[in-house]
Amino acid sequence: MKSVLRLVLGLIALGLVRAADRPNVVFIAVDDLRPEFGAYGFNYVKSPNLDRLAKSGITFNRSYCQQAVCSPTRSSILTGTRPDTTKVWDLVTHFRDALPNVVTLPQLFKNNGYFVQGMGKIYHGSLDDPASWSVPWGTPKADTYALPENVKLNERRYGVDPDGDNVPAAKGKGKGKVKAKGKAAAADAAPNQRNIRGPAFEGADVPDNTFQDGKVAELAVSTLQDMSKKKEPFFLAVGFIKPHLPFVSPKKYWDLYDPAKIELAPNKFRAKDSPDYAILPGGELRNYYGIPEGSIPDDLARQLKHGYYAAISYMDAQVGKVLDELDRLDLRKNTIVILWGDHGWKLGEHDAWCKHSNSENDTNTALLLSVPGMKNAGAHTRSIVEFVDIYPTLADLAGLPLPSHLEGVSFKPLLDDPTRPWKSAAFSQYPRAAGKSGAGPLMGYSMRTDRYRFTVWVSRTDHEKVDAIELYDHQLDPQENTNIANAPGKAELVQQLMAQWRKGWQGAKPGAAAKL
Repeated sequence: MKSVLRLVLGLIALGLVRAADRPNVVFIAVDDLRPEFGAYGFNYVKSPNLDRLAKSGITFNRSYCQQAVCSPTRSSILTGTRPDTTKVWDLVTHFRDALPNVVTLPQLFKNNGYFVQGMGKIYHGSLDDPASWSVPWGTPKADTYALPENVKLNERRYGVDPDGDNVPAAKGKGKGKVKAKGKAAAADAAPNQRNIRGPAFEGADVPDNTFQDGKVAELAVSTLQDMSKKKEPFFLAVGFIKPHLPFVSPKKYWDLYDPAKIELAPNKFRAKDSPDYAILPGGELRNYYGIPEGSIPDDLARQLKHGYYAAISYMDAQVGKVLDELDRLDLRKNTIVILWGDHGWKLGEHDAWCKHSNSENDTNTALLLSVPGMKNAGAHTRSIVEFVDIYPTLADLAGLPLPSHLEGVSFKPLLDDPTRPWKSAAFSQYPRAAGKSGAGPLMGYSMRTDRYRFTVWVSRTDHEKVDAIELYDHQLDPQENTNIANAPGKAELVQQLMAQWRKGWQGAKPGAAAKL
């Protein structure tokens, strides 16, 4: 069977196979999932279904998003371009404002004979893209909380986007015409309200389908049943929102963990000699009832981590229902399954929470890919890949023509040789409203090489104006606790990295000259 599938994939690549013979794709998006679960070696997080997906595929240990917040990273993945191309750096701008004719990843499959359907959180919030789907995208309505007292508290909410540090939420549908103005356009805008939502966590004794992810899993299962009867191949996009705040999941998932064994972040302090604006405390978390300003007390931090892990296990169970149905329908033998967390997340590291930075905690992402017949099932790779590479990789695996607008590279060769030399660096970015001494607005452009993270903060209107530089040596400082950009004896290294940084992502493609 494996040799036959490899032959089919080879014929697809040559354009000699009908659309109906192409592999199906199940495209699973997970919100705020950092690479901390069993498949990544963290067995204290209970994730049996993510782990079995990893065993049937490949786990990317060094996968990086292009901007660590929901809409920019999703826009980047789904268009195969970077934030400076999509012009999506916030939570309210639609990528079609800058790229009106771009062919998205699901749209490419639709245009090539696939039946394409999306559900749950794929694009951010109300910023859907109708051109991407064969039938309208939809998300089942569900409760945010189960306990009456929490429902009542939550009724006071709204006015801010749940993914941002108090950024106004986009309104409307389609192209998302509502735009933030002034400082609110940056994803780290100054807080305008606090504690306006319900609590940050809940563990009520209720069924899985009380909440959105449970309902999305049920919809995905029924949709797979319908798709299995179609003649054309399918592309099914399934978006799960947990472990996104609030950390709400049924009690049985909380019961998987002993709170006394949950360890707190070992580096509850800001990185030495880093700019004050590099990492912010996490205004998103402060939208929730009972979360104080300033440093989070240890007992509350432990509750929050408990809730985050329980939410992962809840989401994992929903992924399991989708995988089980693929098996039951005998579809796995011709279905590519990819699962990605849209960015990382801080759980108290650097005395901060949530995403919204260029740190390793926020830009390093979860990425699992299972392809039928792959010879290295269960492997891990340390090769550097980026989320803009997902689009060309899936198109490559399905034998579809690659559009010329793509700014990533297919990592299909890594499936055959996970240890082969690959990209020399990954590139991420994050905006800030203001820099040192009132300078700003800024954009921090970050480069992650094999050994270093190198971030240059520049004026958004003049990239030659450098406000600050960060340099972390992951060989000696994997937690990024000390910025050594201005340390004695590092000037030559900074100069070398700056030269590599200026070459950008084009200079980091596989086969380019090696680097630091």
